[in-house]
Amino acid sequence: MAELTQDLSPQAGERMTGTALIKWAASIFQIMGYGATAFGMTPLNIYLFFAGLIGWFIVGVLWQDRAIMLIHVVAFGAMVAGLLGAAS
Repeated sequence: MAELTQDLSPQAGERMTGTALIKWAASIFQIMGYGATAFGMTPLNIYLFFAGLIGWFIVGVLWQDRAIMLIHVVAFGAMVAGLLGAAS
């Protein structure tokens, strides 16, 4: 449990690294995207999800984590397919 707490907040006086900042910002954007979807706020939800998706993809690249990169490339493809389907 202590390890989880350390992951959630920096120690007193400690600054977040660039990757941690991107990770948290991307997570917040995605959570806001879920909220916007729940309240029918389109296309705002797509923009929020897209910002979170890009942020997490960048984190995957920085961490050299192919699983994170893959899931966000697939999510991007699903978003594009949904947008194209809605436009027609």
